[in-house]
Amino acid sequence: MTDSPLTHLNERGEARMVDVTAKEVSTRSATARCRVGVSDEVADLLRSGQMPKGDALAVARIAAIQATKRTPDLIPLCHPIAVHGVDVDVTVVDGELSTEVVILATVRTADRTGVEMEALTAAAVGGLTVIDMVKGRDRSAAIREVVLLEKLGGRSGHWTRPE
Repeated sequence: MTDSPLTHLNERGEARMVDVTAKEVSTRSATARCRVGVSDEVADLLRSGQMPKGDALAVARIAAIQATKRTPDLIPLCHPIAVHGVDVDVTVVDGELSTEVVILATVRTADRTGVEMEALTAAAVGGLTVIDMVKGRDRSAAIREVVLLEKLGGRSGHWTRPE
């Protein structure tokens, strides 16, 4: 936590978009992860490409990329920025207690503000898309986590989630 004032509030305590005009353009990136718990049956269908709605992993990847570009439309005080690159990896992972679909989204830019919200939005929408694609076979599919893993660039430099 920081003791600095809330940057998204004006002097009257009202929401505002932070003015980044004076900030230097710099290279920035962020990586976020979403974990979606699924049944073993669904995991097998995903791996074999036999989901009734089609290739759920590919659809989730495309949805995540699209969501990245729409972040300022979804998050009210988020700046529209030039997104220069998006990589999304969607995999089925066998855990100790359950099976998950893991969405990793990395977003890059050269701009005046970071891309953490773009990466988080990509991961979350990818996860929601997995649920939409598998809900006919697994009504209990659920997002278990959406977290920022790493950010690079900007005033605060490099940050990595302690795990």
